[in-house]
Amino acid sequence: MLLNASGCLDALTAPEVARSLDGFVTKTITPRPRGGNAPVRIAETDAGMLNSIGLANPGRERFLAETLPRLRELGVPLWISVGGFSAREYAATCARLEDVAAIELNLSCPNVDEAPESAAEIVAACRAATDLPLYAKLSPAAWDIAAAARAVEAAGADGLSLVNTLRGLALDERTLRPLLAAGTGGYSGPALKPVALAAVYACARATDIPIVGMGGVRTGLDALELIAAGASAVALGTILFADPYAPARIRSELAAETAARGHADPLAARGSAHRTPTSAANSDNALRKTPGNRHKSTA
Repeated sequence: MLLNASGCLDALTAPEVARSLDGFVTKTITPRPRGGNAPVRIAETDAGMLNSIGLANPGRERFLAETLPRLRELGVPLWISVGGFSAREYAATCARLEDVAAIELNLSCPNVDEAPESAAEIVAACRAATDLPLYAKLSPAAWDIAAAARAVEAAGADGLSLVNTLRGLALDERTLRPLLAAGTGGYSGPALKPVALAAVYACARATDIPIVGMGGVRTGLDALELIAAGASAVALGTILFADPYAPARIRSELAAETAARGHADPLAARGSAHRTPTSAANSDNALRKTPGNRHKSTA
C-alpha cells in the first residue's frame, strides 16, 4: 500500500496524484487555525530538504465543514493527521472524525512546541475518544524508539508511522546565517532513509502492530527495503515535491523488484531483514501484519 506522507501532497490541487495512491494522508489538523511559521519556510540541502511550515492549517472546524467534504469526493481512503498542544486537544479532534480510514497522530513535529503529555498519554486519550484506527507518528530522534513504540501500543495505538522528520539546520554560504527564518527545521529526503530503516526494523521487532514506513523513499527498491525491515505500507514524502507522479513509477518499480526476488507480492518480503537462513521458512507469522488489523479500514 502506498500513501503520501502528511504535508507532502495537496490532494485538492493535484487530485490525479492523490488517486494514484492507496490512501491520502491530510496535512496535520489542529483545533484552532494556524498561519504557520514566518518565511523562509523551506530550504534545499545537498541530500534533502528542510521545512519549517509550523503546522499551518485552517483549523478543525473549517476542515470538517469545508475541506473534508471535498476530499471525500476524490474517492480515496482518507487518513486524517491530527495535532494539538495537549492530550485533550488531540482527543477532541479525534472525537469529531467519522467514516475515515485511519487517524494519524502527529506526536513528533520538530517545528512547534510539543504537548506536555507523553506520546502514550496522548494515544490513551485519543483511544478513549474514538474507535477509528489510530496510528502514532513517532520521531526518529529518540534513541530507544522501540520503547516509545511499545508504550503507544500498550496505550491503544493500532499502528505506527515511522518516521517523522529530524531537526536540522542549513546556513547561507554567504552570510553564514540560517536559511530558514525559524533557524532549524524538519529534515527529510534521501539521507533520512537509513534512519527510517533502523526505526522500522527496531519497532517491528518490539511490537505487534502494523507500520507505515517513510523516509527517503525515491524508488521501488527503497519501498521494498522498508517492507523488508517490517513495514506493511510505505509513504512517499519529499520525492513528491520533485516528482509528483512518482507513485505510479514507484509502484511499477516495486512490483519489478519484488518479482526479481521471487516473491508473489511485496508483503511476501515483509520482515526479510529479520530472517536468518534457518528461520526464513517459519518467520512470516509474527511479521505478516497489515494496516488496520484491529479495526476495519477502507484503506
